[in-house]
Amino acid sequence: MKTISISTEDVTLKAELNDSVTAQEILKSLPFEGTANVWGDEIYFGIPVVISREKNAREDVEVGELGYWPVGNAFCIFFGPTPASSGERPRAASPVNVFGRITGNAKLFKSVKSGSVVRVELSE
Repeated sequence: MKTISISTEDVTLKAELNDSVTAQEILKSLPFEGTANVWGDEIYFGIPVVISREKNAREDVEVGELGYWPVGNAFCIFFGPTPASSGERPRAASPVNVFGRITGNAKLFKSVKSGSVVRVELSE
């Protein structure tokens, strides 16, 4: 299982990637940076990866899961409810390819503001 590091000005957390096609494509494109968009308790940003929706893509995700949003070619970090949620669980705007999970406290990303730079790189 590969580990990545996700960093902003104030927060750095590690995440473990699964063995999906999406995770493999993201690994090939590392490192990259994006500009954070905040949507409820989700951060998403465009990345230099284009992948179709996988068969097991879903809208209902768990706190700490990472998703790839094919509609926007975006890397998504879920850490709480979004405007699409009906309860406390995160819900994506449309199906995402879940490709990994934050290994620490994903709620630390609550401090990240739209416009912040997010850097993703392979962790050692």
